[in-house]
Amino acid sequence: MVDFGSTGKIMLQIAKVANKQGVHTITYSTRQQTKRYKPMPTAPEGHKYYGSFVGNNLHYLLSRITGKYGCYSYYSTYKLLREIKTFKPDLIHLHNLHAAFLNLPMLFHYIKKQNLPIVWTLHDCWSFTGKCPYFDMVKCVRWEKGCYDCPQLKEYPQSLTDCSTSMWHKKKKWYEGIQNLTLITPSQWLADLAKRSMLKDADIRVINNGIDLAVFRPTESNFRQKYACESKFVILGVAFGWGERKGLDVFLKLAEHLNEGYQIVLLGTDAKVDENLPKNIISIHRTQNQQELAEIYTAADLFVNPTREENYPTVNMEALACGTPVLTFRTGGSPEIIDETCGCAVECDDFPGLLEQIEKIHELMPYTKEACLQRAKAFDANQKFDEYCNLYKEICNKKVERSYEKGATFTRDNT
Repeated sequence: MVDFGSTGKIMLQIAKVANKQGVHTITYSTRQQTKRYKPMPTAPEGHKYYGSFVGNNLHYLLSRITGKYGCYSYYSTYKLLREIKTFKPDLIHLHNLHAAFLNLPMLFHYIKKQNLPIVWTLHDCWSFTGKCPYFDMVKCVRWEKGCYDCPQLKEYPQSLTDCSTSMWHKKKKWYEGIQNLTLITPSQWLADLAKRSMLKDADIRVINNGIDLAVFRPTESNFRQKYACESKFVILGVAFGWGERKGLDVFLKLAEHLNEGYQIVLLGTDAKVDENLPKNIISIHRTQNQQELAEIYTAADLFVNPTREENYPTVNMEALACGTPVLTFRTGGSPEIIDETCGCAVECDDFPGLLEQIEKIHELMPYTKEACLQRAKAFDANQKFDEYCNLYKEICNKKVERSYEKGATFTRDNT
C-alpha cells in the first residue's frame, strides 16, 4: 500500500505486468509529506493517492502514543472503500499495512462483508504480531500465543505505550471470517512462521522476490583502480540503514582481524556511520544509479551479508547476478538465495566461522562467476510477476466456478 521503497516498487511492477496480460488493475497508496503544502507527486498510470497531510500525521501521532497502529484514519479509509466498491474488483491484493494511514478494522470488515478474495504479500512479520516486524534479535516467540511486555517499544513502529497484547487480539479478530485469503511470502522462512501464527488457516504460498537481470549483470568499471585495491581481495557489504541489525559491528570486527590483503567496502553509509569506521574500510554513501551499483557488485570478490533479521534480501540476489558469490548469516530467508555452487551461510553471530569462510574462499576460490550467474537466473523479476498474474487468474477462475455451482450469473471478461 505504499508507492516508495522496494515494497511499493514491487506493487507497481506487478500491476504493470498484470495490465499487459489483460488484468485491469488500480493501485493505491498514501504518501507521508514532510511539508503541509508540498504538492502530491504525479501518480504513475493506474495509481491513486489517498489520505491527507493532516489525517496521516494525526494517525501517526495517535498510533505512536497509544500503540494502536491501524485503528484511525476513518474518513480517508471510508472514501477509499467507497471508491473500491465502485470499481467492483474481483480480488484485492494487499502489501504492507503497518504505516499509519489506513483503518484496518474498516478494511477487513469490508472484505468479509463483500466476501472478496484476498492476496496478501507479507514483507515481514508485522501482520501476525502485536507490534514487531521482526523478533529474531530479541528471540521472542510470544507472537505465537499472544504478545505481551513487548521488548521493542522503541523500535519501528515506535510506541510510547505497550499495546501489544490488545493489538495481537485485535488482529486475530480482524482476520477471523475471511473466506478466501491467500498469503504470499517471499521466503520459505516467513511462510513457515506464518504457518505457526494466527494466519495459519490461510492458503500460504511462496513467491520469491526478483530483480531486473537486464540491470544487475556483470558490469566492468574502474572501481578497483579508483580505490587502489587492484591487488586486494575485496569484500563488499551493502545496506540502507546500517546498524546492529544489518551487521555493521561485524564489519568493524572483520576490519580488525583481516590483513592488508583484504579490502572491506561498505555501501549505503552516511556521515554518522563514517564516524565509527576505521581507515581500512572504504565508505560509499550512495550510488548515482543502479548501473553504478552493478559495477560495485561486479568489482567485489565476495559479498558478505551478516544480517541478523531479514526476509529475502535483494542485495544477495543483486550480488549473484553480477557474478559475485555470497557469504551470509543463516538468518531469515537470506540463506535460501544461495546454493552450494555460489555461496555459503554460517550461524548468526558465529564470527569465527564467518572469518574462517572468508579466508577459505579467498584461498580456494570455490565459487565461479558462471555458477553465480546460473543461480541468478532464478531471480528474474519478470518470471516472479508472471507468477502473481497466474495466481490472480487462478483465484478468479475459482470464483467463477463457485458462482456457477451456486447457480449465480457471472459475466467473465479479460479482467
